[in-house]
Amino acid sequence: MAQECYLDVSELEPPEPLVQAVEAVRALTDEQYLHLKHRRKPCLLYENIEPLGYATETRDGGGGMCEVFIWKKGNEAVERVARSAANALPPWKE
Repeated sequence: MAQECYLDVSELEPPEPLVQAVEAVRALTDEQYLHLKHRRKPCLLYENIEPLGYATETRDGGGGMCEVFIWKKGNEAVERVARSAANALPPWKE
């Protein structure tokens, strides 16, 4: 069964959001996905984790905030749960 790991880096100053997010991704087990809250779209994060074999879904929010769901590519069960969790988020309030 897939398990969510949650990390809120929205209050951290660079480069801490990237550092903590990459560390959290590397610590994921095959049955886990990361739910990351960030104050903006973490473009450098995608570049760092894609070569490691991770996929993402990003949900842009109000005021530049976003939430990113990250899982190991090829794990369809975890991907389904992560995408479902992303789609279940309430609408952003501007």
